[in-house]
Amino acid sequence: MRLVRVTAAAAALAAVAALATGAGGAASTPRTFSYVTQSQVMIGWDPSTSYSNEIIAMSNMYETLTHYNPATKRAEPDLATSFSSNKRGTVWTFKLRRGVTFHTGRPLTAQAAKAAIERTIKLNQGAAYIWGPVKSIATPNRYTLVFHLKYPAPLDLNASADYAAYIYDTKAAPAKKLAAWFVAGHDAGTGPYTVDYWHKGQEVELRLKAYPKYWRGWRGSHYQAVEYWVVPSVTTAAQLLRAGKVSFVERLNPQLWASFKGSPTVATTARSSWQNLLAFLNTKSGPLADRRVRQAISYAVDYNGIIAALKGDATRQIGIVPPGLWGHFNSLPGEYNTNLRKAKALLAAAGYGPGKKAITLTLTHVQGDSDEELVATLLKSELAPLNVQVQVEAMAWPTQWAKGKSLNPAKRQDIFVMYWWPDYADPYSWFVNLFKTEKQPYFNLAYYSNPKLDRMMAKAERLAASDRPKAVALYKRMQVMLLRDAPVVPLYVQVYQRTLLKSVRGYVDNPAYPNVVYVYDLKPAQ
Repeated sequence: MRLVRVTAAAAALAAVAALATGAGGAASTPRTFSYVTQSQVMIGWDPSTSYSNEIIAMSNMYETLTHYNPATKRAEPDLATSFSSNKRGTVWTFKLRRGVTFHTGRPLTAQAAKAAIERTIKLNQGAAYIWGPVKSIATPNRYTLVFHLKYPAPLDLNASADYAAYIYDTKAAPAKKLAAWFVAGHDAGTGPYTVDYWHKGQEVELRLKAYPKYWRGWRGSHYQAVEYWVVPSVTTAAQLLRAGKVSFVERLNPQLWASFKGSPTVATTARSSWQNLLAFLNTKSGPLADRRVRQAISYAVDYNGIIAALKGDATRQIGIVPPGLWGHFNSLPGEYNTNLRKAKALLAAAGYGPGKKAITLTLTHVQGDSDEELVATLLKSELAPLNVQVQVEAMAWPTQWAKGKSLNPAKRQDIFVMYWWPDYADPYSWFVNLFKTEKQPYFNLAYYSNPKLDRMMAKAERLAASDRPKAVALYKRMQVMLLRDAPVVPLYVQVYQRTLLKSVRGYVDNPAYPNVVYVYDLKPAQ
């Protein structure tokens, strides 16, 4: 999904390498937090439609009505000071915080928040489905929002989503020009930081500066600016951090991450995430259209071997819902463990396998992602003895995604490797995005269609608010159904291995907001 790893130009990489070796640039200043990632940050700018890497920056520019707390496992107040619902979960009331202003200077009111949400619903792009239950929004006074829903839904969680839940000023530009105004590199949020400059394609792609009227204030120790650096080479990123030129590196390989243990200046953290790597199997055309072949592939994968090869960067995934999120199960009926005997038997029943007809499959993954590259190499070697040849194609994310979404089945891949994380703290995100029947492919890149599962998804969304235990039981049945049909191979759950300067204090990973650093909450060393 949204984890776009677009390789930067060689010239930009050379410039960053020069900084790492001292050929130019200055060390990270005490009041500037510098975040290093491997790929382009600002894929989209519109807070209603954004659905990619920009989450890491936009979460510092924009805020939502509620925010998910992984410690309490609940949505808690953010721009709303309180919220409540009726017993059925069909009417939700949010009381808004007073004294909040947008970066445009306009005050946050119930009418302004309503306008932002209604524009997101109208555009119906990205993760706008989070507002799908909403029938109408009332504003009985300047600081109260009342949502009337078509059916029960956990709107407190929906309102905490990492996409499509942002509250922003719809009057930042004339309505017909607003989308273009955002795309030009502007923001209209309420968050602690606002855009200073955007240099697309440069090593320092984006710089944010403190919004002086931020409602939480600037007393005490805070970073006054945030920079987002694009550094495709993990070796270069490590050099920058070791030299103290950047504050935080989103991701290194396990070997480089481990090399910082015991460093006097650099800290390491590791936390299991809700981000998993999935291999989607083409259910519509080619050999994988046969369910037996998909099941055989699922049995042939050496899951423990992949985990071992990633050296602490991953843990085993059972089903598609990751550990730590409700709807996950440590074991499921029909779960796949490596079993070459079963794999061979299933292939033979389909007319393939050793001594029978050979299979050639194309596998696509994102160029520059060392973990995906390793997994692709392992899958290729594991399937070869079964007379299954895998042709690996590494691509820039836009190219890979365009191939997967092609309306011409002949141009698609057989196996599509991609990361996924939830849009909000609910299993629904995996199902509605990845496995709901689509006339035109978007993220259902297995091209899977199961009307029964579609109906179960809709029921599960409603039960999440009205009867959570029944929703959990339903998600179990849904995952067992996916295991049987095998449209996807859940490869692993990623462990977030971070490296950051020890002068940065207060950093905590929140799995509901993948790869986001809430810079305002950090305390730079004096």
